Amino acid sequence: MYANNSSTTNIQSWFISFDILNVICLILVIILALIFLFIIIFDKTCHTVPMILIANSCLAELVLAIDLFWMAVFTLDNDLKQQQYEDLFCKYRGYISYVTCFAQNYSYFLQAIYRYLTIVYPSRLFWQSKRVQIFLIIFSWIIAFICVFPQLFTGRIIYQVDDQMCQMSLELSFITVYNVVLLYLIPMNGTILIYFKLVRYVKQMNKNVTPANTLLRVERELKMIRRIVILVSMLITFGLTYAIFIFMSFFTQPPKYHFRIAYIFVNVSLVFILTALFKFTDPIKTSIMKITNRRPNVVIAILT
Repeated sequence: MYANNSSTTNIQSWFISFDILNVICLILVIILALIFLFIIIFDKTCHTVPMILIANSCLAELVLAIDLFWMAVFTLDNDLKQQQYEDLFCKYRGYISYVTCFAQNYSYFLQAIYRYLTIVYPSRLFWQSKRVQIFLIIFSWIIAFICVFPQLFTGRIIYQVDDQMCQMSLELSFITVYNVVLLYLIPMNGTILIYFKLVRYVKQMNKNVTPANTLLRVERELKMIRRIVILVSMLITFGLTYAIFIFMSFFTQPPKYHFRIAYIFVNVSLVFILTALFKFTDPIKTSIMKITNRRPNVVIAILT
């Protein structure tokens, strides 16, 4: 059941300013993610397997940002009205936040796996094909929705009055550990592990007699996966506050407003991640440069 009535509550002086900061950051993320997706969809040079995997990451960031934006607007509205109010969709927003977090983290893991296959098993083209990679993307989203079911249907996602959002209470429990392992530890550690394995593999290749063109290709792929690790490291860094609160909850009660504090870092991190994704993705940069360079030429043509 959801609350169809509201009651007044006191708010802290910093609530509104940080609510507005969250909204602004998430609007920027939504705009950037949409631009990236439109470029990937309409620019034929971006219709490659690596770009499809990057598009999946952009889609995960977009859906996550839209969900967090909805949460931020809801929180801002309640804070402005100084009320405690749980709407019909509150628990589902919380559910989608976990689903999209799963999809986001595993999207980078899928990119790392693909780069691993292209370096270590370059002749196994079946596993590198568009069909297989698209299947894995769809499968990862299906698993994301299924794996987060326990949080929703066991009633663990509840309205957090102090934080004005629906999230799972932080405490030492099977569901909390399940969340940490499945949503964070497996994909992030897996991505970093693949990187270190590939570094060792490339060092071994350098010791052996390897054609120069093969070494160049492998080093280029290693550079790509290094960029993925940087993105994952950014997620870990900005998510450190959230991780600390989870760890604290195993022994004591987290501080008041812990979700508000944690989500400030999460929302700001998405801006940096999308910016880094743009910097690291050469086809997107090339497409944007084509568009920006085309406009002055059009203006000159009109004037002449």
